[in-house]
Amino acid sequence: MTKNEIFPKMTEAIVAGDRKAARELAEEAVSAGLDLPEVIEKGYVPGIQKVGELWEQGEYFLPELISSAEAMKAAMAVLEPELNRKGVGARMAGKIVIGTVEGDIHDIGKNLVASMLQAGGFEVFDLGADVKLERFIETAEAVGAGMICLSALLTTTMVNQRRLIALLRDKGLRDKYKVLVGGAPASRKWAEEIGADGYAENAVAAVKLAKSLAGHS
Repeated sequence: MTKNEIFPKMTEAIVAGDRKAARELAEEAVSAGLDLPEVIEKGYVPGIQKVGELWEQGEYFLPELISSAEAMKAAMAVLEPELNRKGVGARMAGKIVIGTVEGDIHDIGKNLVASMLQAGGFEVFDLGADVKLERFIETAEAVGAGMICLSALLTTTMVNQRRLIALLRDKGLRDKYKVLVGGAPASRKWAEEIGADGYAENAVAAVKLAKSLAGHS
């Protein structure tokens, strides 16, 4: 298959949430010796962009979003080892550390946001749920991330979003990171109140916001 034939099929596989097709097309691209960053950029990323549009138009819902993110993951699982082997970094939009704050074990929404950020071209370091605030900062420092995303699903734990920002200030690191907050009790008003850089109400909005804060809008 030529590039002109394979790229639309890759896009289609993501939009359809077809993990098997997404993976097989990635394997075919590797065997054919295609330029892998271009494969991601022109084959798979347009699929995720289309999924975002369908979500915003109310044509796609959570199950479709999850399926498409999983299809993207399946393709990247094939492509990333090859990129690393060749010493070619995929076009990365930046590094993000994400997790659900200390005291909160909810992670379904956070997992979806992490998958969509990864699908959108970010290198994502997902710390899971009930993450100690120091660990967000230690990881961001260790991996050279530019953004920290904090999820909280309880009104009792959302205060930890505020505490993390205070901790960054105490350490003289506040200007080094963009801090995004999300979760059921969070809001744009809350983000402004605690001095966060932004709030996203869903996974598609989170990718858009992260890209615009990283200068890729």
